[in-house]
Amino acid sequence: MMNRRNAMAIRRNRWLAAAVAALLAFVFVALAGGCGMPSLTGGNGTLTVGVRADVMGFGYYNEKTHKYYGMEIDLANEMADRMGYSDVKFVTVTPDTRKEMLQNGQVDALVACYSISDHRKENVDFSPAYYTSTVQMMVENSSLITDINGLKGRYIGTRAGTDTAAILVKKLAEIGFSDGNPLQANDDNSDVQFDNFHLLQYPSYQELSDALESGAVGAIALDSAIAKTYLNDERSTLSDFSINPEEYGVATKKDSALSATVTTTIQNMLDDGTINRFIDKWD
Repeated sequence: MMNRRNAMAIRRNRWLAAAVAALLAFVFVALAGGCGMPSLTGGNGTLTVGVRADVMGFGYYNEKTHKYYGMEIDLANEMADRMGYSDVKFVTVTPDTRKEMLQNGQVDALVACYSISDHRKENVDFSPAYYTSTVQMMVENSSLITDINGLKGRYIGTRAGTDTAAILVKKLAEIGFSDGNPLQANDDNSDVQFDNFHLLQYPSYQELSDALESGAVGAIALDSAIAKTYLNDERSTLSDFSINPEEYGVATKKDSALSATVTTTIQNMLDDGTINRFIDKWD
């Protein structure tokens, strides 16, 4: 009788030990999933990516379908899939909000026409460049402006929150169009007077385009990738002026665990031709 009771006790203890072990494993995996480790559902959960909603061919949000389309959307989906994520969540960012949204954790990465520069590298990590753009000068055909010298004494517009204003001023000084020294400026540098031109910065690309159409500015300077959205039969880009290059990279939080994986993944996508196929698809 005692042997039977002992055997039952041993089996019961073994069952309890197995149950406790299973419970602890469940808790561990659940907690790990909350810290960026593989989740209970398999894969790495959801990657939240900041993208543009206003740039045709790169990141554009369709109000009718409630979906994002473009080369950068395809790139982000492929990147997340190769990194083992089971889903991608897209969040709209703008030049004004993207850096802050990355740093405060609202997005895990930026695939948002974000050009690589030394001063940005101080705050974020970049993947290898996946696209090279140029800064172009766009005019209304009715203005009869056909070259850069036709803009002397005129207003030139750029998009606030981008690097365009700074590199434009530098380029105009390099080619002798201006001495590059501001004569007068308002507090946020959205309105700056130079010797041979007046710089105005606008809070959105649509407002920048509207300013060109209304004649508030004689020309607007913007990336060639973005210019495609606002170029039409009544507008042209000046053939004698461009600034090279503007290289776009995937941005991640500085020194984050994600940075190295993103870098490797994007480099592999460059090496195997995947990114070129996306560019050709949307060009």
